[in-house]
Order: sequence, then C-alpha cells, then structure tokens
Amino acid sequence: MPPANVLHDAMTRFLSNSPWKAIAASLVLVMTGCETVPVPPTNTERPLPKPPVTHCENISSRAFPTLGKVERLDAALDALIAPDARIEMLAGPGTKCAMPDGLTQTLAQGFDWSEGPVWVEYGRFLLFSDVPRNRIYKWSQSDGLSLFLEPSGYTGKTPRTGEPGSNGLLLDPQGRLVLCQHGDRRMARLGISMRNPKPIYEPLATTFDGKRFNSPNDACYSQNGDLYFTDPPYGLERRMDDPAKELRHQGVYKLSKSHLAKAGQGAVQLLTAEIAYPNGIALSPDDRTLYVAESGPDTRIWAFAISEDGALAGKRVFFDPAPLRKAGIAGGHDGLKVDLHGNLFATGPGGVLVISPAGKHLGTINTGERIANCAWGNDGCTLYLTSDMYLCRIRTKTKGKGFEP
Repeated sequence: MPPANVLHDAMTRFLSNSPWKAIAASLVLVMTGCETVPVPPTNTERPLPKPPVTHCENISSRAFPTLGKVERLDAALDALIAPDARIEMLAGPGTKCAMPDGLTQTLAQGFDWSEGPVWVEYGRFLLFSDVPRNRIYKWSQSDGLSLFLEPSGYTGKTPRTGEPGSNGLLLDPQGRLVLCQHGDRRMARLGISMRNPKPIYEPLATTFDGKRFNSPNDACYSQNGDLYFTDPPYGLERRMDDPAKELRHQGVYKLSKSHLAKAGQGAVQLLTAEIAYPNGIALSPDDRTLYVAESGPDTRIWAFAISEDGALAGKRVFFDPAPLRKAGIAGGHDGLKVDLHGNLFATGPGGVLVISPAGKHLGTINTGERIANCAWGNDGCTLYLTSDMYLCRIRTKTKGKGFEP
C-alpha cells in the first residue's frame, strides 16, 4: 500500500474541483487514520489496585526555623512523607508566651517536657502539656504561644516534685477536652468551655477496685465512644517505689460509653495488667486492634486483637526496637498515633518511627531531641511533635485517623 501522504496528494488533485470534494476529504481522513490505530495490549494481567488518594491542602505559612532530618529506610516512606519535607520548630527556647494577665513571658529554656498534643479544629489551635510545670500551652499559626491552663494535672495544695501535670490530652466525641492527670491520678474532663478555660475539672475515673490509679498517661477513643487509657507510675514522685502507690499493677483500662454517660459512676474495666510500663495507646482504623507502647527497659509495641465483647485477645509483639538500641540509638517507646491507612507513627529510639501495618520500620522523623508524642492537625496532613523543650511539626502526605481522606 502506498504511503498515506502519496494517497492524500493524488486524491486531492483528482477531486479538487469535484462536487464529491467533501466525501473525498472524509475518505482521506479514514485512510490516513488507519495507520495510527493503536494495537490493544496483549497483557491480560489485572492492574494492581491504587492506594487510596489522600487530599492534603497546600498550606503556605511564614518561615519557621528547621531542625533534624527524616531518615528513610524504605522507599514506601515517600508515599507518606515527601522527600523534601522539613521539620519546623514552632516554639522552644527563647519563645515569647502570652500569659493570662496580659503580660508576655520568654521561655528561656523552652519547655521542661512537652507532651500530649491535641488539635482543636473549631479554634484552629493546638494544645499540649508541659508535664513537670503542671501547665497546658496553646499554639496557633496566627497568635503563637500562650498559656492555656495552670494547674493542669495536680490541683493539690501540698508542693510536690516530679511530673505532676497533665500528660495525654484528647477530645471526646462531643469535642470536650479530656486529660490524663498525673498528679491528681485520674482521668478527667475540663468542666468549662475551652473558649474561657479555667482549671475546673470533672472526674471521669479515679479508682479501680477501690484503689487510686497510679497516674493515667495516655488515652484514645474508639469510634463507638469507649475510652481506653494507660496507667504507669510516672506521675508518682518515687514511681514504682512511691509509698502512695495503691495498685500492685500497671494497667490498661477501658471506660465504656455508658460509664462516661454516668459521669464516672459505672465500672472501670481492666483490660490487661501484663505490661510493666504501659504508655502510648492507639486503635487501628477499624478499631479491631489496640496498640500499646511499653516504655522502660523492655520497651516495645504490643498489639491486641479486640474481640466482639470488647475484651483483648491475641497479644503479640508488633514492633521490637532491640536492633536500634543495640546500634546505640537511645530512647524508648512513648506516645503513638495511627494514620488512615493503619501506619503507626510511634515515638521510639531516634525519634518518631514510621511503621507499616505489617510492622516494618519505614523511616524515622528525627528532631535531634527526644520526642514524647505526636498528633495530626490542620487538614490532617500536619503532624505535630512534642520534642522535649520544643514544639515541632512536619507535613505528611497521609492523614491521621479521624480526618477525612
């Protein structure tokens, strides 16, 4: 068959003055088009399913100092944290803090031990604890740092040392602030609006089997409104050897939705007393797996299957950082969070460890300082980090559990 351009020229000359010119032009298009029809692929394999799309906003903000680095151990981390993502330092040594009396205080050394961050969407701000100072701070993009509550975890009159303040913070299904109070040794709820905060607290749980808790540390809600929390001894002045310690164990507990509706008058369920130092706690996206971080000398992350009746079953080690510690990387597991796809962002040796649902260590967010906890905020793609004397953040390509994809 002659080339398409030869056919095109010949037909154009032959029919240029013909009434069938329009028909000829159509015929030329068909003939020339025949040479460019793609051949259907012969591969019959089905394409791999694409991962769910996560929609993150393009957030432009004023420049903050950066610190640390993201250590990449697996290419899969690129789908969760962009290669050019930076760790921003939002507050720390030298930061000016607005006080309730209208004055400004400079935090010369930063925070003593920042912990328990939680994002409050209605006001677009972050709350976090400074446990030794018995305070909760507030940070927002527009207003910077301010003192939100003091005292936050110990309301007694007798001076005490150690870590008396609030630790983990979270919002209940109604949007109210819930606190793990070290010094007062209870789970409590802020008894007044966050728009006009004052240290007025409503106890949610204070005892188990007639004995006071050690010092509730971290907590999470299930989708049906049940509250899970851990109770290590870190808020006691002498910890395990403190004479005020009433319970012989350190437990993981659940307060049912019905218990919470009775303002703390229902039963507290002990889920397990087998973890020496239970600390951070989180649920998988489907609420069928409970993750508990164990701190202390045998630090690791445990996973429990949750049975239909709410009891724990199938205890297993989800992640053991022993190889990291043997390599000389200091630190243990503390707070942790889960993203929409079941990946864990867990504090541990070297920073925040990003761990796949299968337990594979993909990489580490390393600020250069110990990181106690983390929480997503803004559009769900900003991960806030409480890192010792610092408050930091990093943008992610994934979203935290509870945010819309």
